Parts: sequence; C-alpha cells; structure tokens
Amino acid sequence: MAALFLKRLTLQTVKSENSCVRCFGKHIVQKTAPAQSFPIASAPRLSFLIHAEAFSTVEDTQNEGKKKKKSQTAFGNIGRKISQRIIHLFDEKGNDMGNMHRADVIRLMDERDLRLVQRNASTEPAEYQLMTGMQILQERQRLREMKKASPKTGPTLTKELTLSSNIGQHDLDTKTKQIQQWIKKERQVRITIKKGKNVDVSENKMEEIFHQILQTMPGMATFLSRPQAVQGGKALMCVLRPLSKNEEKAYGETQKTQKRDTLNQDQGNDKESNVLHQ
Repeated sequence: MAALFLKRLTLQTVKSENSCVRCFGKHIVQKTAPAQSFPIASAPRLSFLIHAEAFSTVEDTQNEGKKKKKSQTAFGNIGRKISQRIIHLFDEKGNDMGNMHRADVIRLMDERDLRLVQRNASTEPAEYQLMTGMQILQERQRLREMKKASPKTGPTLTKELTLSSNIGQHDLDTKTKQIQQWIKKERQVRITIKKGKNVDVSENKMEEIFHQILQTMPGMATFLSRPQAVQGGKALMCVLRPLSKNEEKAYGETQKTQKRDTLNQDQGNDKESNVLHQ
C-alpha cells in the first residue's frame, strides 16, 4: 500500500515539473520575443544611416566646390542656354544693344554666326555679349596672362636692417648685397639709418645713403615708402620692395628706348662729322 502511494506521488511530481518547464519556457519566449524583434526592426534604419553617410563624404563636397568654382570662373560660349528671359546685350564690337528678349538674341546668333558669352551676372538684367570664336580665344588668352601676372596671394615677408649714419663704405657694400638677396627672394626690406653717436649729420646726407643703396638695384627694386624721420628725428626709415612684373617690363622697354635714342644720336653725330670733313 505504501509502495503504491509512493509511485503515485512520484508520477504527480514528474507531471508538475513538466508543467512548470512548459510554463517557464512560454514565459521566456514571451519576454525574449520583443528583444529579438527589436534589432530586426531597427536594422533597416541602421543601414539607411550608413547609406546616408557613405554619400555625404568630404570628397563629394570638395568635388561640388570645384565644379562650382570652375563654372564661376569659366569663360566661353554658353550657346542657347540663356536662363533669363530678358538680357542686356552688347554686340561683337562692344556696342550697347540694350535689353533684348532671348529669342531675339538666339536669332541674331544664327544670322551673324556668333557666340554668346556672359559679361556680368550681378546686374539686372544680366549682361551678355556676342563674340566670334576668335574673340573668345583671344579673351581666354588675355585672362590667362592676367592670372599669371597677378601677384600671388599670401603674407609678404619683410626684412629689417639698421645702419649707422657713419657706416664705412666696405660695410655698406656688404649690407647692400644682403638687401639685394632679399629683394631677389621677393622680400620687402625696411631700412633704418640712425645718427651716429657724437656725429652731426644732416637728413639729406642720410637720404643719400638710401638712394645709394637703391641705385645698386636698377630694374629690381623701388621705394614702397620713401625716407621719413622716425624716433623723434634721431633716425630715418624707408621700405624697399621688388618691382612687379609689369614694372620690370616697363623698365626694360625704357632701357631699350634709351639705347636706341643714344645709338641714333651717335650715328647722327658721325654723319655731321663726315659732312664737315668733306
């Protein structure tokens, strides 16, 4: 009787354990299901963010900036792509034709076999000009030459040099060579000449030193600021700068003209001398 009771108790215990395991398993599934579904639902959002970052790189921004800069600085025929309905037009000779409808402009282009370029987009209406292909080519060349001739942007370095008014000729020659090296390197040079101790020297005498230095660099340098009194009249200061490309070119042409005039004058004197001897 006791054995039968123990057998029934054992079977009941096993059934209870199985029921608890099923309930516990069901409870786990219910709890974990939202956690499992959350990353699945968020996966598309994460991939979308990664996709957006991949197409918003610095390289793309730089490329867009380059394209925009190129479109702003490019000079050439725009064809029939006239965005404004009314434009201000100039002909191929530069004559002002006034405001004109874009349809009339296109008709003129076809009749005269001309191209259309934009002159000024900031005006209202914008300014355009009719040009030949050769005129456009020449204007591009002119713009390239202007860009090459324009000074490079950036800070200008300035060198400083202080001299005494009673400096010896040998020392002055040495300092002048140093100034010439700085000028060749596109540097500005600030020169200060102080009155020597126990030396009574006039400002004119000190100015002569500045001019003596400058005369050693013909076609290379000029005054950025002329000699002026500083330190309460105890010194004179000036700034030298290198010549620009246009100034160098003008100086060279002036020298050629002077040599040619001198040569013509010498030849004229020779002719007069020969006539007198005859």
